[in-house]
Amino acid sequence: MSLQRRLNRGLMFILCTVFVGHWLAADWVIRAVAEKQMTTRLQHDADSLLDTLRPNSGGQLDFDSSHIGTVYGQAFSGHYFVLHIAGKTYYSQSLQGETLPIAPLPADAVQLIHYADGPQHQPLLVLNRGWQRFGFPVSIAIAEDLTDIGRDIDHIRLAYLALTVLVLLLAIGLQTGDVRRSLHPLQAVRGELAEIAGGRKQQIQTRVPLEIKPLVREVNRLLLLVERRLHQSRIAIGNLAHALKTPLAMLFRLAEHPELAAHPELRLQLQQQTQRMHERIERELKRARLSGNLQSASMFNPHEELQALTMLLRNIYSEKVLNFQIAAPDRLINFDREDMLELIGNLLDNACKWAAGHIIVDIDCSQAMRISVEDDGPGCSELELQQLSRRGLRLDEAVQGHGLGLAIVRDIAEFYRGKLSIERSAQLGGLRVSVQFPR
Repeated sequence: MSLQRRLNRGLMFILCTVFVGHWLAADWVIRAVAEKQMTTRLQHDADSLLDTLRPNSGGQLDFDSSHIGTVYGQAFSGHYFVLHIAGKTYYSQSLQGETLPIAPLPADAVQLIHYADGPQHQPLLVLNRGWQRFGFPVSIAIAEDLTDIGRDIDHIRLAYLALTVLVLLLAIGLQTGDVRRSLHPLQAVRGELAEIAGGRKQQIQTRVPLEIKPLVREVNRLLLLVERRLHQSRIAIGNLAHALKTPLAMLFRLAEHPELAAHPELRLQLQQQTQRMHERIERELKRARLSGNLQSASMFNPHEELQALTMLLRNIYSEKVLNFQIAAPDRLINFDREDMLELIGNLLDNACKWAAGHIIVDIDCSQAMRISVEDDGPGCSELELQQLSRRGLRLDEAVQGHGLGLAIVRDIAEFYRGKLSIERSAQLGGLRVSVQFPR
């Protein structure tokens, strides 16, 4: 997942969570405010009912319903009351003979009830309070129908939900644009890194915001450090190989000294070890010549590089007449040029060393890249092929003359998660070495 998509997804989740929580909180606040207003209105109606109570000449409390608002006299108006006075119960005319099973409360007690089943099976909000009036216990329950207020709250809820969704979409759009704008310098840096990988640039030169300047500065420093160390490593290998040539020549002359004639076994061992050191040095010098001194991480054109490689190898093996049959695409491939030159150079060098005169090079990039080099040399026996193909075996110790170059090839192939296969060439009869890279 890209950084931009990850940021957008995380911010969208946070925004959606915040807006959903905000909408739920607002919905609760709207309902609480409406219910508080209804409770205040019911409280005022209860006070009005309480004021209508007067003691009569017989010492009892009388209830005069003529002083009650007309809303409590209309049939099923949605406004109802239940009055308990010293064991007597009075119902509002709006109930039309229906009853509400609400128990009386003692003095100074208050109870708010959401009653779910009114006289017409509608929801009611009931305020039930107890008083002491002229020495008599009085309990008044005032009820109001919640149907209309619930319908209004639903309309407000839907309108606020639509507004919330609109604001949420607008916020998501704005934050997506802001994320894209903020990451635009990184996109430019990514493009320059691709050019660096293709060998067209050596450093990141895009102007970036102050926030990511330290990152770009550190990447440029690492690129410079890697290039410098690679250059120093190649120079050191070449210098070491050339520095060893003079003492190696002295060892060759010492091996031919007349005093060693009396010690033939010692002379033979000295000649063999000196020859082995000479072959190693020559191979390292060939690696340095094949890899060259160009910029690392550049892209690789198989056709162009093979033309130069074959010309170089014809000069190195000038004592042979070598015929190269090459099939390779003439386009850039996204592989490191130095690695591919070293891999193909070692395969060709090994083939040129053993070939009688004919070498076939086939590079196929139609799907995943496959490199194949085969020669018409003596090849290897079946036992030697098994030794060369065994994983974990050092190829420079497997078969004399073939091992070191193939060991380098295997190291590069394994770095790119490729597979090295060694077999006898069915077409030329010599050795066929191929490297298959993953898609």
